[in-house]
Amino acid sequence: MVMSKKPNIILISADSLRADHLGCYGYPLEISPNIDALAREGALCENMFCPVIPTQPSHTTIFTGQHPLTHGVVAHGGKSTLERSGPFLPELLFEAGYTTCAVDTLFRERKWFGRGYEYIIDPSLHHVFYASVTHEELNDRATQWIRTVPQGPFFLFIHYWDPHYPYVPPERYRTRYYAGSNATDPDNHRLDEWWSHPIGAMAHDTWLRTPNGLVTDPDYVTGLYDGEIRYMDEGIAMLNDVLRQTGAYEDTLLVLLADHGESMTEHRIYFDHYGLYDSTLRVPLIARWPAGGLQAGARFQPMRQLSDVAPTLLEAAGVPAPVEIEGRSLLPQFRGQAEPSGFDRIISLESTWQAKYSVRTERYKFILAREQDLLGNPPRELYDLQADPLEFDNLADTQEELADEFETQLEEWITGHLQALGKSEDPVKVEGASMVATWMGHRA
Repeated sequence: MVMSKKPNIILISADSLRADHLGCYGYPLEISPNIDALAREGALCENMFCPVIPTQPSHTTIFTGQHPLTHGVVAHGGKSTLERSGPFLPELLFEAGYTTCAVDTLFRERKWFGRGYEYIIDPSLHHVFYASVTHEELNDRATQWIRTVPQGPFFLFIHYWDPHYPYVPPERYRTRYYAGSNATDPDNHRLDEWWSHPIGAMAHDTWLRTPNGLVTDPDYVTGLYDGEIRYMDEGIAMLNDVLRQTGAYEDTLLVLLADHGESMTEHRIYFDHYGLYDSTLRVPLIARWPAGGLQAGARFQPMRQLSDVAPTLLEAAGVPAPVEIEGRSLLPQFRGQAEPSGFDRIISLESTWQAKYSVRTERYKFILAREQDLLGNPPRELYDLQADPLEFDNLADTQEELADEFETQLEEWITGHLQALGKSEDPVKVEGASMVATWMGHRA
């Protein structure tokens, strides 16, 4: 299918939204009716993964279409910056005639996130903590902009923070998804370890201290996270209403994704987004474009990665992707013009609370540490995802030969990729875990 008219493009990033807490990805609780409807109307990637976490490096990958080893931004708040010469999605769309707008906070801390935007709107300036901005505030600005500004095709990026820590949904969703009977039971010690983490300490003294005492049940906190998702889901309905009212619904490609997921105590990681496990690396990606020939209700199984987003949107806009973009467009598959395909392996990394690499195949996950993490995990982890999808049983010692094989493949890929870029230093070794000083300072 060849589209003569450039579509409007709305890219929504739901920060910290893990895929398996949405109904369309199999979650049993009814917390995402509008997102689920979006999936029925559009196309859904079952196995979308982050090549890097958390927020700043992941969004850099989304906008550049490059692996983090290529663009070089591997840590949140790290030393590296994005070179001006590389591709950047909003800039490419602006140069192609799009009116571009970000309703977002990212550019405040990393200036490259402002590249290519004619309009940047940041209602989080009204808050002490930028992640406290709500979808209602963001949508209020975004929908006013849609109604009044664009004269031709537009690209609008909206960054929802509701599922991000801290979890403080409206009162109507505060306890709806908690099935327990006593969230503040003093004999429940399942959260004790979390208080030693700086983020846990902040929760201890603020939003987890209730009139009935300190919250001690992690299931209650998970219920708050689900309440935030339900609250954010209302924002999708609100945005859809405005698209219909303005006549932009049919000609708008709307893409919903997340920059990373969130751990709900898995692997002793409490309500945060580090650790190269699927709870953090597997994210939703849903695309709807009524006039664009996308197969309604299509679900794609092959493994894909967030670097595929930029080339997909560029192809939809009729803009050639620069050769520097490494991702692969999903659009032909979304339209049924190509058989579903993906990657045999996904190589991911983190350099924030931990300094690690992972390689994931359909069956196995191998994790390799560059330095000892503060949770005391072993330097190598190997999981059989078919037998152990929650990644609890580390096989690195009992299947040492297989772990060695994965480690060799991973090191060869890293070395080869860096050499092809004319680089010699592994950025994860250089950066280390950028936030560990914060953690250690808190403990001191």
